[in-house]
Parts: sequence; structure tokens; C-alpha cells
Amino acid sequence: MASQEMWQSPIAPGLSWYQATVGERPTYAALDGSRTCDVAIIGGGYTGLQAAYHLAKSGVSVVLIEAWRFGDGASGRNGGQLGTGQRWWPEELEEKIGYERSKALFNVAEAAKHHLLDFAREHDIEIDYVPGQLNVAHKASYERDYRQNAEIAARRYDYPHLRFMDGKETQERLGSKRFYCGVRDVGTGHIHPLKLLVGLARVAAAAGAAIFEMTPAKAICQGGGKVTIETARGTITADRALIACDGHIDGLEPVTASHVMPIRSFIGATVPLDKHPEVLPGGEAVADSRFVVRYFRRFEGRLLFGGREAYTADNPRDISQHIRRQIAEIYPDLKDIEITHAWGGSVGITMPRQLFVRDVMPGVTSIGGYSGHGVMLSNYCGKLYAETVLGKSGDLDLFESLDIPAFPGGARMRAPLLFLALSWFALRDKF
Repeated sequence: MASQEMWQSPIAPGLSWYQATVGERPTYAALDGSRTCDVAIIGGGYTGLQAAYHLAKSGVSVVLIEAWRFGDGASGRNGGQLGTGQRWWPEELEEKIGYERSKALFNVAEAAKHHLLDFAREHDIEIDYVPGQLNVAHKASYERDYRQNAEIAARRYDYPHLRFMDGKETQERLGSKRFYCGVRDVGTGHIHPLKLLVGLARVAAAAGAAIFEMTPAKAICQGGGKVTIETARGTITADRALIACDGHIDGLEPVTASHVMPIRSFIGATVPLDKHPEVLPGGEAVADSRFVVRYFRRFEGRLLFGGREAYTADNPRDISQHIRRQIAEIYPDLKDIEITHAWGGSVGITMPRQLFVRDVMPGVTSIGGYSGHGVMLSNYCGKLYAETVLGKSGDLDLFESLDIPAFPGGARMRAPLLFLALSWFALRDKF
């Protein structure tokens, strides 16, 4: 058993508060020798492990490999917010793809939310669920949009759990005067993401999936009706495969790499806010209206705050300094608050901030690009992939039919162009 306090992820900076509080974090062996199976899975986050569990429990032989430890990627280091719907508001999606498809995607997201909570209860995984989320506007001109969002959700999307908050209520619920209005969502909440990930790995292994850590995939190819995945210490041969690497696709598979771009996001955890009961007294999670979103919550008495002015693939020298500066903009009284843990990780995004689902070669499906909205969707998409393999569901087709263009510029120019675009959006957020 490796010590979770001492383990430093090679792919993500900082030791997270989640890692310090998860309790037992089992280790799993690396692949040693070649294997043959029905389905091979690359990536041990929520998507891959959910797929492995649902396939294995149905009698499908599964081999899953994770390049590092389970939880080193975004599934174990994220902001923990479930959200509601897709990354876009439903009325925004409706303008682009029509009401019928927008409503279907909203319904899938609601099913994803219920699946996550039911799965945790069914398998006795304590995820520390806290209800409530506030979506808040950092510009006064957004008030009309926020009022309509709550009305449309109830009237057109059968979701009565959103309610508009005026400026006074928004400030009281946040304990901050920084935002102008918002909506309160009592139909969702936030969790301890690493506890879910650790429990999910346990459940997948118990169902009969062969899961391996510290086993990077070196190459994947298809031929003769079989998929072959090469690793340093063995080859996996399967009838079909799932690529579930999200922001860590690197150069493994070019189609996914051209559509899913990794960006860095960072989170800090403060000391307990015993002297600041005015900060989020209701315990809700918060996401603001910036394009470069700031997301934070009061959790286990601390403030967990995420965001950064401009995303890049690099890490700042002092994550705490960047996070504390943003905290102080919203909570001036916390400008000198001690940050006990600060960490980061890669988030996979797509150009339209919608999920990328595609068969990238015969028998090989790739799922990724959750764009910061993946806690519930990634868990559910793993389940949907398994159901597709088993011939039980076509709901994954809703995502596969979305128009997800490749990032422009090719491999050499994607990152610089993305940096320029997101820096421009970050500047626009200020005015």
C-alpha cells in the first residue's frame, strides 16, 4: 500500500486536499504480460472505470490500463461540482441544434446525475454529497439571461429546481458583493471526487474487470478484426477498445488529439473558515459567468477555489499565489487566508465545449472533451458505452451526432492558438 500523503502525480502538480482526506487509496498492479479480452480500455478515470464495471458485471472480459495511478487525472482532482444539463445552457443549445435534440441532451444529463448518486448509494461509496449550486453573474447586463434561464428550465425542460436570485439574495448566499445576480439550483450538488474514483475502481475490480495502474499505452492499432494495444510489458488484444484518456491523449491517437485539447486548471483549499461564517453559509457550490470559469465551494468547512486568468498547458510556479489573488477579488477579507493545499490538472476541452464521441478506427471508440462539465457526464458515458457494446442503448449516439470540429492549426499551432483565444476571452471577462 503506497502512502497517499507522499504520492506526487507525475502528470499533475501539487498534492490535493482530496488526496489528503480520501483515506485508504489502494494500489493496483501494473500489467505484466500479454492479455486477450473482449474489450480493452485505455484510461482509468470515471469513463473507463464505469465502462469496465458495467461490461464486467454482464460477463464481458475487460482489461483496463491506466498510465499512472487511478485518480491522477481530472477524475480525482476536479472541482467536484455536478452541475445541471450540458456545458451550454439548454436554451443556448436549442438555438444551435433545435429543441428536440437539446431536450434529449438535457434529459441524458439528468439521467447522468441520478446515475452517479444511485451508483454511490448502491455500492456504499461515501462521496460526501452536499446539495445546492449557485450560478452567478459577474456582469449586471446578464440579469435578463439569468431570469430567463430559470423560467425556461421549468417551462420547457421540466426542471423546476432553478430559481432566480436578485442582487441582494446573491450577495447574502455568497457572502460577497462581487456578483450581481444568479440562479440557485437545488436539484444538484457537489462531491468528493477522489472518494468516488477510489470506490469505483474497487467496484470495477470486484465485478471481474482486470484493471492495471502504471501501464501507459504505447500504441494502438487495428487489423484483422482485432484491436492491439502495446504497452512496455505486454500487448493487449481485444475485439474492440475504448479510449478514455480525455486531456491526456497526447500522441496516442491522432483523431482524438486533434479534437480534444488539454488545458490546465488549478484549485486551492484554505484552512477552515471558522472565523468567516458569512462565506457560503448554505454550503452551495458556485460557478460564475466568466468564459474562463471560476468555481468554488465551501466543503468540509474550507473554501475550495478553482480557476485561473488564462489557461495554458504549463504550471505556475506558485499555484497558491494565483488562487489567493482570485479569492481576494471575491472575498477581500480572505486576502491573507492560508492555503493548505494547492493543485492542478489537465482538463480536456473541445472547440464548442461539447463532448467528443467518435469511432476513430474500426472497433475503437474515443470519448473525451468534457470541457469542465464531466463529473456526472463522464460516469454516465462510461455506462452508455458499455450499453452500446451490449446492444442495450443508443443514447451515446446523441453525443456522437454533435458537430465537433478539430482545433485549427495542426499539432504545432493548436496550443499557441488556444492560448491566444483563451487569453482574449479572459480579457473580455473583465469588461
